[in-house]
Amino acid sequence: MTFATQTFEQQLIDWRRELHQNPELSGQEVATTARIRHWLESAGLRLLPYTLATGVVAEVGHGDKVIALRADIDALPIHETSGVSFSSQHEGVMHACGHDVHSSVILGAALLLKEREDQLAGRVRLLFQPAEENFTGAKALIKAGALENVSAIFGMHNEPGLPVGTFATRGGAFYANVDRFVLRVKGKGAHAARPHEGHDPIVLASQLVIALQTIASRDIDTLDSVVVSVTRIQGGNTWNVLPENVELEGTVRTHRGDIQKQVEKRIREIASGLASAFGAQIEVEWFNGPVTLINDEKWAAFSMQVAENVGYKTQTSELHMGGEDFAVYLQTIPGAFVSIGSASPYGLHHSAFNPDEALIENAARYFATLAEQALLKN
Repeated sequence: MTFATQTFEQQLIDWRRELHQNPELSGQEVATTARIRHWLESAGLRLLPYTLATGVVAEVGHGDKVIALRADIDALPIHETSGVSFSSQHEGVMHACGHDVHSSVILGAALLLKEREDQLAGRVRLLFQPAEENFTGAKALIKAGALENVSAIFGMHNEPGLPVGTFATRGGAFYANVDRFVLRVKGKGAHAARPHEGHDPIVLASQLVIALQTIASRDIDTLDSVVVSVTRIQGGNTWNVLPENVELEGTVRTHRGDIQKQVEKRIREIASGLASAFGAQIEVEWFNGPVTLINDEKWAAFSMQVAENVGYKTQTSELHMGGEDFAVYLQTIPGAFVSIGSASPYGLHHSAFNPDEALIENAARYFATLAEQALLKN
């Protein structure tokens, strides 16, 4: 194996740093795929011949029962400012979500499982998934057949707000529905000195932003989780002219399908009402993103028990308002998604995100143990 001349931990860290220096965006992970394929093949892992543009699926063990472990491999369009010695060599692209860490963890689990392959009570399938950030990778792997005969699947995300050595998960709803909206306001342009001759779309857009915030505070039960955020406003191109159009964009996060539908309905109603009041038009475009990630209760409890047994400090996670493509797998088969503390001083998707690499080896050993023991269940 390629790590024979150095410690297991250092090999995983070296792989993580090589991935970190060479990040690739969703669907473009060609070199990343080649690296992971090479490392797996060098360790004697079987690569499965699925038709994938990017991404790798490997397997270890023998028998009818199959458990899957998943890592994500894509990066983000972010200019890195972390200052680490192994910073991204690709300008404007960064592993700012820790997918390089996730990949090294599951690579480590693969090596450990290979060492005890003859003792496994079945097969462990290792999914190195592309395009998590644009929520297309899980569907691509499922379409290729990567979940065939799999009885349960497990995955992780590093959690910068938790100390290293801390583990968290929960049964049932965990990560949120992620929806995107675009509101196109069409008014009537005019000279800024004669606003009465137009229908000012900037004032309307401002009223719209305020009105949307009442959805969470006044339309939805306060015990239900919902976030409505306007993240972009664009309109006008000079200082003394009222523009014709303003465009707003944002996101909605919920954990229940009925709440998701209710929020969309209220956004459309508010847009229609304000357009009428201002004598303007508002077009609403809605994009459904990944669904709520719903952990299987049994497998979530099992994953936490294994974590406790191997020495993690465990806790029940709070609801997470972020989205996660892993949710698509859990619509097809049961499993559990977990959080492992990475203690970064900056959060996910931040240009200075810097997870503590001390988490990697222990997480690799955890996932190898989890897969091995999951094969013995039922």
